[in-house]
Amino acid sequence: AIACSWDTELVGEMAGGIAREAKDLSVSVILGPGVNMKRSPLCGRNFEYYSEDPYLAGKLAANYIKAMQAEGVGTSVKHFACNSQETNRMTSDSMVDERALHEIYLRAFEIAVKEGNPATIMGSYNLIGGVSACENKYLLTEILRNKWGFDGLVMSDWGACVDLPACIEAGMDIEMPDSNGVHYDSVKTALSDNTLSGQALDRAVNNVKKLCDSYRRTD
Repeated sequence: AIACSWDTELVGEMAGGIAREAKDLSVSVILGPGVNMKRSPLCGRNFEYYSEDPYLAGKLAANYIKAMQAEGVGTSVKHFACNSQETNRMTSDSMVDERALHEIYLRAFEIAVKEGNPATIMGSYNLIGGVSACENKYLLTEILRNKWGFDGLVMSDWGACVDLPACIEAGMDIEMPDSNGVHYDSVKTALSDNTLSGQALDRAVNNVKKLCDSYRRTD
């Protein structure tokens, strides 16, 4: 219904209202907007995705982000990426060719990142081309950080992190619960055997600190 309005200004007003309510409830970051494409009517998250059109979804998301963050509440653009179905969404593999990936499935995220500068991005559950989204270095580092210039925090979806060291090395910063336990020991082991670089861990820690410094509720 929001996307059917084609009204970016209205979306901004809505986001500002949500942000003010969030502050009243001491909420620092809103888990949205969702900008995946409505590829299938059976996708369980279609209710929070805007559109089947990447340009429209991206433009609406960018205004949502700017309006909300202007009120001092962070956003989390989701679910990055190619989250297109509910059935087996924890293990499904989205097989997408390079052109379709960039022109359709990533385009709304790109617009949201470049025009809205969201505080965070949320990685999805599914695999993309055989690699978990939260462990996908091509997606999280080469595209999101290097090509689009995103410098915020990347979080996992709740339970989407299987191998925390691999996720951090790929470009994810924080594991959200519940991902089958606490994985701090695996991080120490990975640092010791050089499967996780100190540079990647420092990036993750710094991005968590930056988010806390920017959006910690003090009002």
